[in-house]
Amino acid sequence: MWAAIPDLPDFWLRNATLADGRGADLRITHGTIVALAPRGTAPEGVDLRGGMVLPCFTDVHTHLDKGHIWPRCPNPDGTFLGAITAVMGDRERHWSADDMEDRFRFGLRCSYAHGTSAIRTHLDTYLPHAHEAWAVFARLRNEWSGRIALQAVSICPIDRFAGDEGREIADLVARHGGILGFVTRFTGEGHGAIPAGFQDLLDHCFALAEARGLDLDLHVDESGETEAATLPIIARTALRRRFKGQIQVGHICSLSLQREEAIAETIRLVREAGIRVVSLPMCNMYLQGRARGATPRWRGITLLHELAAAGVPVSVASDNCRDPFYPFGDHDMLEVFREAVRIAHLDHPVEPWFAAVSATPAAAMGREASIREGAAADLVLLRARAWHEALSRHQADRVVLRRGRVIDTTLPDYAELDALVTGPRS
Repeated sequence: MWAAIPDLPDFWLRNATLADGRGADLRITHGTIVALAPRGTAPEGVDLRGGMVLPCFTDVHTHLDKGHIWPRCPNPDGTFLGAITAVMGDRERHWSADDMEDRFRFGLRCSYAHGTSAIRTHLDTYLPHAHEAWAVFARLRNEWSGRIALQAVSICPIDRFAGDEGREIADLVARHGGILGFVTRFTGEGHGAIPAGFQDLLDHCFALAEARGLDLDLHVDESGETEAATLPIIARTALRRRFKGQIQVGHICSLSLQREEAIAETIRLVREAGIRVVSLPMCNMYLQGRARGATPRWRGITLLHELAAAGVPVSVASDNCRDPFYPFGDHDMLEVFREAVRIAHLDHPVEPWFAAVSATPAAAMGREASIREGAAADLVLLRARAWHEALSRHQADRVVLRRGRVIDTTLPDYAELDALVTGPRS
């Protein structure tokens, strides 16, 4: 370990660099940051030699129930519809409680070792399977309490909310203290033209959430079709209904292809409605604009710069990991940030964008991710001394502190999942 952190109730971290580039010394007492002082203040302690000290990460949009099925369920053509079809088949064949729990827990172990302290995961919520999926989530939320704070969101096509099924899903989410979510497409279809009857279904979903005091977290306009423009409808609906809960929307890939006047109006509505946006740059770059034998012509990401400039809270997150939607990833939010910076030009300057994997998503989860006096010493320490170093080389030797104590950052071995590749355990 490059930084020998003492297992003591009281110590200083000296000569640190914070995410905004400031030099600092931090005093940690009984797991809390009790002093944040200018560099050179501490009379003694661990010398980080200019290494960066970051708050632990928050991953506000992922799919832990889908994770790590790629070896047994690859996407045949790498497309969005290919991913949907592959996952549907795998869920029907293999998603027992044991199968989901083993893969879900593997993802949590990776996230924890990399320095993530809070996760919001979407759960495929198709009846009757949904009851088992939410029960698995509830068990793991309790098991991981104090290490990773977990929230869950339902996900299924919006047309599944019509009638009794929608009420049962909403009741299930409410019983588990979850967030109501859906995708703005119909079953078996992609994100294209706005479906017939969409406004009535959307109002029905809002009513289900309102009656139960639920927030909303939606998969929106995840395509390169300019006809996929449900986001302004969602914002207008929230404003008309004076919706009191939080709304977060993910993806909104098609926004970047709209006409300029439509973009400006959509962003205005999103800001006015208080909607948060989360972008999933790695997964969207993988799926969007894909055609056999052709080089992609766009990156599939939404207008992060324009949204942030308008005052819309913007996060980036991991989304899928080693499943048909994205066959790569390791639940590492530092990797997500590094790739987001490269893909979306989140630099010049890069420093303010670190909030997109820390303070902004943490606030969406009702939490805090900051380095201040009085905050928990949940920290990620990097040997890198500035962002140009941290984002150039994989930070495999990072040190993670939780409540001021070093945790084991050994990643779980993929071999542990070998028994799941051919199906559920007997």
